[in-house]
Amino acid sequence: MMRSRAVLRLLAGAVVASLLAACGPNSSPAYQGYVEGEYLYLSAPQAGYLKSLDALRGSRVAAGQALFAVATDPDAQALAEAEARAGSAREKVENLKEPRRPPEIAALEANLLAAQAGLRLAQTRLRQQEALAKAKFVSQTALDEARSAYEQSQAQTEAARQQLASYRATLGRKAEVRGAEADVQAAAALAAQKRWVVEKKSVTAPEAGELAETYYRPGEWVPAGAAVASLLPDARRRLRFFVPESAVAALQPGQAVLAGCDGCAEPIHASIDFIAAQAEYTPPVIYSRGSREKLVFRVEAAPDPAQAATLRPGLPVDVRLAPH
Repeated sequence: MMRSRAVLRLLAGAVVASLLAACGPNSSPAYQGYVEGEYLYLSAPQAGYLKSLDALRGSRVAAGQALFAVATDPDAQALAEAEARAGSAREKVENLKEPRRPPEIAALEANLLAAQAGLRLAQTRLRQQEALAKAKFVSQTALDEARSAYEQSQAQTEAARQQLASYRATLGRKAEVRGAEADVQAAAALAAQKRWVVEKKSVTAPEAGELAETYYRPGEWVPAGAAVASLLPDARRRLRFFVPESAVAALQPGQAVLAGCDGCAEPIHASIDFIAAQAEYTPPVIYSRGSREKLVFRVEAAPDPAQAATLRPGLPVDVRLAPH
């Protein structure tokens, strides 16, 4: 009996010694925590039937990889109409800016030559009538008719000259060209809006990660903004652990930590990037030292990118401060 008590005393002493050694000044205490995943819920801004799921649930996807697509009808037809209107507006502006075609210019030049020839003939007849009128061989009426014919030929010649100048220059006035250019900008903006709607119905992965879940199947109606899939990016896997109030003052952002888990072949390297400003629960206004020791603060750390993809959300971890 005495011998058994002696053995128990030795064992108890060994346990206490080991505990004291673990709590020594050179050891780093372990803080309990888990792996947290911050999911991205991906959706299309417009409603429609789900056309395809381009990635399997649980598979890894690269940034920019197609995940799913919503049918573009009738938005695709609206885009085609808007693009056609934009093209028509651009053609109208080009037509206003360009001069007439060469055959049209040649015809107007011929009309001007004919008008000039008629003007010369009318001028010659007017001179003849004026000479005859001085000699009293023709009446005043004949002279007036010759003068009127000359003035008419002058007006026709000037009209042909102005028409040719107008056809050689820009067809439309500057105000008309500016108005047509404004129509082009409006049509292009409408086409860009329709194009955005069509493009956003095909959703790609914004970051590399794991396609965690899908919520619709092809052929089902998807409301606007409803999540079709959830993505867990590698960069959004984090270590979340809890530190007692007696140790939180020694922590600071950027501090390195090491985490271990069941089945982990090597420690998980991470860096603290968040320390909660308040405890996880509201303490009483007046509390004892024993109550104060129960306060814990949430701390989060970003794991090394090379190890982040292997961490599973919910996995329990023990976190220690990395040695200096």
